[in-house]
Amino acid sequence: MSFSIYIYGFAIALFIFYCGNLLLHLLGITYGKIKLHKKPCLLPRESPLPSVSILKPLMGVDPNLSQNLETFFTMQYPSYELLFCIEDKEDPAVVVVQHLMDKYPKIVANLYLGGSDVGVNPKINNMNPAYENAKYELVMISDSGIRMKEDTLLDMVQHMKEGIGLVHQMPFTCDREGFAATFEKIYFGTYQSRMYLTADLFGAICHTGMSSLIRREVLDNVGGLKEFGRYLAEDFFLAKAVTEAGWKSTISSQPAWQNSGVCDVTNFQLRLTRWAKLRVAMVPHLIILEPLSECMVLGCLASWAVNVLFQWDALPFYLVHILVWFLSDWIMLSVVQNGPLPFNKFNFVVGWLFREFTGPYLFLNALFNPAIRWRERTFKLYWGGVAYELKQRIKS
Repeated sequence: MSFSIYIYGFAIALFIFYCGNLLLHLLGITYGKIKLHKKPCLLPRESPLPSVSILKPLMGVDPNLSQNLETFFTMQYPSYELLFCIEDKEDPAVVVVQHLMDKYPKIVANLYLGGSDVGVNPKINNMNPAYENAKYELVMISDSGIRMKEDTLLDMVQHMKEGIGLVHQMPFTCDREGFAATFEKIYFGTYQSRMYLTADLFGAICHTGMSSLIRREVLDNVGGLKEFGRYLAEDFFLAKAVTEAGWKSTISSQPAWQNSGVCDVTNFQLRLTRWAKLRVAMVPHLIILEPLSECMVLGCLASWAVNVLFQWDALPFYLVHILVWFLSDWIMLSVVQNGPLPFNKFNFVVGWLFREFTGPYLFLNALFNPAIRWRERTFKLYWGGVAYELKQRIKS
């Protein structure tokens, strides 16, 4: 008798958890419709817009680098400086940056070579010299693969209202051809967007550092950018520092348009695995919650639960669950895209199924292989997110 009570209790808990995940779908879609793709206000202001220092860490050249960087030179914003950061003086990205600086001499831009050694995080090491020479009160950190619209910076700054210390963009991708590009867009427009939007709605930390704007005083009060060099997931701890200092964070209405010229499934799955390792190290309870939130896993558990609680047939429930989840993700992606998708419904079905079936595998792979490979370096994480390098970089 007591064993049956435990079974029923577990089934009730699973059913409540399942309903909560469906609610997250609804909240993500609704909040995305309200929050995203709002035109920035161009009305006259009582005070001038604050100037912005934009840090651009670069390494290597991909086919889209030049056109991505050029969008930073053509933004419609009254006052900003571009600070390009390149660790290796022989990096071919140096030539690309210098060409653009010559092409747009009216835009204030500087190139910082050599980086620094303030921790294990290569990105922080690369950016720190530029940060220490940044002139303005607002600092933007923007990865090399980001493409900007003319009003993107204006949109982000206008979200930097009183009490806000960090404005970041929800990750998404530009329209590109091929299955890998479809896979990336589906991931960022469904699973990632749902998590990002609901976290922002409830004020939780869900910050990726690929495109973010922060008040410099927040960083300076904790010792500067170099204080985050001990972490690989510097974006999470940067957002945490903002929260602990009493500031709020928010996402802007425009997503971050990733436009890398190198797009293949294997490399993207390696990124997903690396991110999973970082999440688990920083928020250990995700070891249980994250795989249980996957469509196929959650559907199996919920089907068993409703069979125990309501004597419903498990298989029809499971199939209806997949259909509802699939349609919710299609709506979510359409909201984030805010326009026609660059692929047809068949390609969406294939990409969606591939994402849903490989998601749990990638997460388990992250758990059983905790070492993190980042470019030519390998790192190990302590619980809490502090990292150390396992093997020194081999210099040619």
